[in-house]
Amino acid sequence: MAPAPSETITTDVSSENNNVTITGKIYTRVRLATKSDLSHIYQLFYQIHEYHNYTHLYKATESSLANLLFKENPLPLFYGPSVVLLEVSPTPFDEPTNEGFKPVLTTFDLKFPVVEGQVEEFRSKYDDKSDAYIAGYAFFYANYSCFNDKPGFYFESLYFRESYRKLGMGKLLFGTVASIAANNGFVSVEGIIAVWNKKSYDFYINMGVEVFDEFRYGKLHGENLQKYAHNKDKNNEGSC
Repeated sequence: MAPAPSETITTDVSSENNNVTITGKIYTRVRLATKSDLSHIYQLFYQIHEYHNYTHLYKATESSLANLLFKENPLPLFYGPSVVLLEVSPTPFDEPTNEGFKPVLTTFDLKFPVVEGQVEEFRSKYDDKSDAYIAGYAFFYANYSCFNDKPGFYFESLYFRESYRKLGMGKLLFGTVASIAANNGFVSVEGIIAVWNKKSYDFYINMGVEVFDEFRYGKLHGENLQKYAHNKDKNNEGSC
């Protein structure tokens, strides 16, 4: 029999600063993002740019993200750009309904209190549960290689807001993406691993990711890419 909520969690809401403090247990839900999450995704994408000191490169708007993530005629599930969100709550989530991707429900025992300091900014808009907050995301999309006869996932980024780091939730979120890949016929989950970030590097190694030292990441962008646009007319000469 499950213990009574009063025996497992204590939730204090401060009316002075509108913070929520969770102790004891924290409940989580990993689900696919929907269009109602646009404002949260926009903020989270900005925050990861801020974390890496790349805010000067952040060009996205909520409108451009809507066009990227929630097209009117989308690709099959998981083949286009996909975002899964991890939500937290001081109270249990309802059992998930049968959706295209069944949300994953988990409970974490907390070793220290967790403070949600942006209650209104990150309150979930997914359903009528008023005490659920967006804690982090994973962003991925299908990629292809001539070495494999099936697509894989390119894992673009994983990010948690500061209050929800060091709780073990990264394993849940990355593991969920890996599970989606394995259960839907994708052959790999791959992406860039920052070797300077030892904690991040060790995390992915511990999750089973193999790092190939013989390959280096290359990127053609900016002015070097635009040089090719200037040659467009020349490249088309004599093509008729």
